Amino acid sequence: MIAGAVLTSLAYPPFHFFVPSFVCLIPAIVLIERGNADSLPFRRSFQYGFFFGLLSNGVLLYWMVFALWRYTPLALLGYASTVLLLSAYCAGMFALCGWIVRTTGVSMVLVFPVLWTALERVLGHQSDLSFPWLGLGTSLTGFPTVVQLADLVGARGVTLLLALANAALALAWAKRDTKTQAIRLVGAVAVGVVAATAYGFIREKTLTTRSLGEVVLLQPNVGYNEKWNLDLREEIIGSLFSGSTTASREVDPDLIVWPEVAVPGDLGGRRDWKFRISTFAGRSGTPMVVGALHRVTFPDSTSVSYNAAFVFDSAGRTDHFPVYHKNYLVPITERVPFLPRGMLDLRWFGSFGAGSTAPTYEVGLGSFGVLICYESTFENLARRYRVGGAEFLVNITNDVWFGKTTAPGQHASHLVMRAIENRVGVARAANTGVSELVDPLGRASKRTDMDVETYTSGIVQTSDVLTVYSRFGDWVGRAVLSMSLILAVYAWWRNRQPI
Repeated sequence: MIAGAVLTSLAYPPFHFFVPSFVCLIPAIVLIERGNADSLPFRRSFQYGFFFGLLSNGVLLYWMVFALWRYTPLALLGYASTVLLLSAYCAGMFALCGWIVRTTGVSMVLVFPVLWTALERVLGHQSDLSFPWLGLGTSLTGFPTVVQLADLVGARGVTLLLALANAALALAWAKRDTKTQAIRLVGAVAVGVVAATAYGFIREKTLTTRSLGEVVLLQPNVGYNEKWNLDLREEIIGSLFSGSTTASREVDPDLIVWPEVAVPGDLGGRRDWKFRISTFAGRSGTPMVVGALHRVTFPDSTSVSYNAAFVFDSAGRTDHFPVYHKNYLVPITERVPFLPRGMLDLRWFGSFGAGSTAPTYEVGLGSFGVLICYESTFENLARRYRVGGAEFLVNITNDVWFGKTTAPGQHASHLVMRAIENRVGVARAANTGVSELVDPLGRASKRTDMDVETYTSGIVQTSDVLTVYSRFGDWVGRAVLSMSLILAVYAWWRNRQPI
């Protein structure tokens, strides 16, 4: 269990080592096999799975304590609840996998990758509890050449292939006394890696990209306590304009992007701030994306606040553009799962509304869609924009609440997959970093350092390719869910047959 937790951590940022992605699940497979040899196999496998999930997720997500304490003294409880829930899912997967293998005789090399990938799919599609953070496929984003096949199978497909490699290597270790079989299994994994890398080289050499224009990504580096200090609001707004003015003089951009909630308040309710931004965009002739809050009052006098993005065109107009409201809210901090909005009278808890639309914005350099904060982890939203005609994506995020943890690097890594899956460029503006550009091949550039007030700029790239993944979505995820059901039904049927 400890080995699994350590190897899993080494596969992701800030370490991002290559080999751990192919071996980090071997301890899990060994534990399931060990559980099957126990006199109470189902219970034992469940226990092993729970503690494996507890250790691996506990280590990987330690940063949640530092992030949540800014909102509530119940931070440790929020972290523990998340890890316990993920551990329970892992326990169920271990138990189900062991039962299917034990009952049907189907090889672990088939059953484990299917169920592990299906679990990853479920975690990303559970309503208010959706938390698709760091799927196994994302662990390879530090090596974009190897994951170019995500344009065919998506991040979920990469997870399936990695889980298959882990299972094959686990079997090779179990069969190490039979050298021929072990060598064949290891050789098959090596051939798979070579094939994926070869495909990646081919795509990097043959994919035609085109330049859209120069984008400035502002990184104001406003601290958490400063951002919501009412006495500092005008100073924060002033620094945003100062940074934008400096960047405009030095770069002559085609688009300026301010990060998530760069404006410290409700932009819709502050006509003076809105007028200043409109005037700046109009005088400079530069479209702008501005992260802010947006409070909407309904005819019955009730109101809802949204985490939002406002888009201004080169003439400074914004009213003809719909305000983008964040679709996927962070559990606990932006919405308490399954509770009606406003039921808990706690600051920032359950108070945000969730948007339902994903508009694309047409400005001078091209059309784009907006991802706010951890919406970058949801593959279906980026795909929805691409199918809707977006030529590139703009990701605005705050990330100050992560502090000096591993989370900012983990967060940014998801955009490599979104870029490759849909062959689009991504422009990412983060309040404290990491701000960067990602091209349609998943290669990051113009990356900023953390915790510095700065800006970065560069040419955003795109392609005219509508990938297999963009056309069909997460077809691998749907396939493994179906296969999991078939395996479970088959095991149930076999279990009912007389001996």
